[in-house]
Formats: sequence, structure tokens, C-alpha cells
Amino acid sequence: MPTNYRSLFDLTGRVAIVTGGLGILGRHFCTGLADCGAKVAVVDLDETEASRFAAELSARSKTQCYGVGTDIRDPGAVEAMVTRVEEALGPVDILHNNAATKGHDLKAFFTPPEEYSLDVWREVMAVNLDGLFLVAQAVGKRMAQRRKGSIIQTSSIYGVMGPDSRIYEGSEYMGVAINTPPVYSASKAGVVGLTKYLATHWAAHGVRVNTLTPGGVGSGQNGVFQTRYANRIPMARMASAEEMVGALIFLASDASSYVTGQNIIVDGGLSAW
Repeated sequence: MPTNYRSLFDLTGRVAIVTGGLGILGRHFCTGLADCGAKVAVVDLDETEASRFAAELSARSKTQCYGVGTDIRDPGAVEAMVTRVEEALGPVDILHNNAATKGHDLKAFFTPPEEYSLDVWREVMAVNLDGLFLVAQAVGKRMAQRRKGSIIQTSSIYGVMGPDSRIYEGSEYMGVAINTPPVYSASKAGVVGLTKYLATHWAAHGVRVNTLTPGGVGSGQNGVFQTRYANRIPMARMASAEEMVGALIFLASDASSYVTGQNIIVDGGLSAW
């Protein structure tokens, strides 16, 4: 039994990869891991910005951080990224598989399901599910060989329940009418299923795999949408990005040493209705 339970959450010296590290949630996830002592690899498409943010993290948290630009749709690029991270920081202890995309055309992404393009579907799936698998594969096999590691994969509340289209009426994002498109729900549901598979597959090799599922996070949505969404939540508000970080630290740390294959839903009670 530990003499100090606070130490269960200590990540000092551990190496963490965060994909989608420059995103709305990704920056907070990277910061939380670094603040708990981890050496963090910030992985995103833009290596210049990833390196700049990694330097900012290092200065803030007094831990070594490293920025890497990677297209996770490319198996070779993923393998090269993991090699670079391990050469720079050491063997990976924690993977937060967090990258996702809306594709290059927001209007096409938010198209109703009756008219949805298969090309757009494939473009989103290539990152949200295919890329996520490639990163889990590349990191997980190394963890399994070392017989230790924690993988956390980001899903969404709409990967576990259907969206209420009524809350989107009259709302826009960057000038485009929004909804939750079918490819988003399907890709995020796939994350939950893949997590369960990998959790049972790698359990005997000391690797834990869990899902972190955020509910709605306030990120500049208009007031009408925020009010409608909040009216569906028992806690009567949207989350802040910071409120997702505690669950990540729990899943990344020894505090969750007997937790695998689980989906930690941080949704203000929405899924409890």
C-alpha cells in the first residue's frame, strides 16, 4: 500500500504522446500531463506550431516536451513519429489517441445523412478511426513488448448516444449550419469498440486501454446553442475543456492500475437521463 495516495497520480519521468495535441482539448490534455510530470510529445500536423507549444509546455511545467508533425493516416509516418519520440524522450508509457478531423470542407462535413458523400465519409474515417488505429498499433506493440503502458482514446458523447438535432436549429460554426453528422457518430462509436478489443487483447501484456468520452465542451458556440444544450444536461451547462483533464490523468496514471476496457464519460450527466 502506498504511503501517500497523491503519488498515484504522479507522472514524473513518464513519456506521453498526445495526438491532436494542438486541438481545442489537445492543448489542455498536453498541459495536464506535463503539469503532473510527464515528458509530453505534442503530435499534430503542423510541426512548427507543435514545437512552439512544446517549448511553452517545457517552460511552464519544467519537464521535457517535444513537438512532432505527423499525418496519422500514413502508416510509415506514424512509425517514424514513434521512433522520433522514443529517441528524443524515451520509451512511451502513455498514449493519448486524441486526433480527429472535420475534413477540409466544413459544409460537406455537416451535410445531412441523406446526401452525405462517401468521399467525405472516408476522409473523416481516415483520421478518426483508421489513423487512431495506426497510432495505437505502433505504440501498443512497443508497450506490449515492454509489458507496460496506458492507452487512452478520445471518443464523444455522440459515439455512445444519438444526437438531438433540435438543439442545432439556427446554429452555425464558421458560417456553416451545423449538426452532428453520421460519420462523426460512427467514427466515435468505433473508437469505443476498438478500445474494448485492444484492452482485452493486450491485458496479458501489461497494457491498459480505455476510452475518454467528453460531453459538449464550450468552445465559442453561439448563445442559443449553448442554452439549448445546457437544457438537456442535469448539471445545466456545457463543460469547460479543463474539466476533461482530470479523467485523463486518472487513466494515464497508476490511480487506474486496475481499470481497462472502460469508457469514462464526462458529460455533466447527459447519458444518465
